[in-house]
Amino acid sequence: RVTLRRHRSLRKSLRDRGQLSHFWKAHRLDMVQYSEDCSAFTETNEPLINYLDMEYFGQISIGDPPQNFTVIFDTGSSNLWVPSVYCVSKACAAHTKFQPSQSSTYQAVGTPFSIQYGTGSLTGVIGSDQVAVEGLTVSNQQFAESVSEPGKAFLDAKFDGILGLAYPSLAVDGVTPVFDNMMAQNLVELPMFSVYMSTNPESSLGGELLFGGFDPSRFTGTLNWVPVTQQGYWQIQLDNIQVGGTVAFCTNGCQAIVDTGTSLITGPTKDIKELQSSIGAMPVDGEYAVECSNLNVMPDVTFTINGLPYTLGAQAYTLMVWLQPSDGMSFCISGFQGLDIAPPAGPLWILGDVFIRQFYSVFDRGNNRVGLAPAVP
Repeated sequence: RVTLRRHRSLRKSLRDRGQLSHFWKAHRLDMVQYSEDCSAFTETNEPLINYLDMEYFGQISIGDPPQNFTVIFDTGSSNLWVPSVYCVSKACAAHTKFQPSQSSTYQAVGTPFSIQYGTGSLTGVIGSDQVAVEGLTVSNQQFAESVSEPGKAFLDAKFDGILGLAYPSLAVDGVTPVFDNMMAQNLVELPMFSVYMSTNPESSLGGELLFGGFDPSRFTGTLNWVPVTQQGYWQIQLDNIQVGGTVAFCTNGCQAIVDTGTSLITGPTKDIKELQSSIGAMPVDGEYAVECSNLNVMPDVTFTINGLPYTLGAQAYTLMVWLQPSDGMSFCISGFQGLDIAPPAGPLWILGDVFIRQFYSVFDRGNNRVGLAPAVP
């Protein structure tokens, strides 16, 4: 069991400092105007916009003696990377850096590593060492030591690196992902892992990642098992998307990915624009906002998956933001965001944390399926 901690996201920190809209514009990522296909989002790309809002982090260690890192456990990518002691970027100065010379179990591999993000590429070199995740020690795990990180994007991020939990086909440089090594080294009882994310922002337990099984006390009812349609992301078929009980999008079915590395729910910009207007969200400072007082009259949004309805009420699909907690000023932003993922990977809807908070998610590599059930609050 890996305890996930919840931190203020980069989006919130930027908003607090009044720098959010400047960041959007600087990276051409304004949620409202940003509608062209970003040529960067090809097969191997990670839209960095996902990490802006990441709030759920866990701890791992690399090497012997262990060097600790805070990482995002990301089902939308497949590589593990952390900053290297040789990193020259400003972003690395603020984060824990891996020192190969301090680890007796480290082995140099030396393959160059590069992963393309929406705002620039992260480059480094591949090394190999033991990686410990809550008592499970994976030996000979290849990972990337980043020596250059893009722009200001990672500067304020509260995580050091990313641990990818998607399929091997997404892994840059053909590196075997951490969970594949866990399975190969018989470290897990069952070839699956599951994710619980708390809905309570004040709770000390932000959530939990369980390797090797699932925890029935975290959900109600039974798991609905949904086949993975393509083994890269954790990709599944959506039957349709309803707003207020009427089918509005994805009328003939569409593809979606269950992604712990995306905070919001994203879809094609054209659909999301329509969705924002049907829930009454208005563009404000590069985001979409709704009147908090309207939550009780806003429509439900339902994702039909494998024949079953997964319904999000307005409380679930909006995020309340306190502008000045002292004077009780708050506003509510939409948990939906437009993101065009170009073919061949896209178009895709991304069911991120806004969805996973409501529905406990089991990622079953043994049977290539995702299990979903209503999460216990």
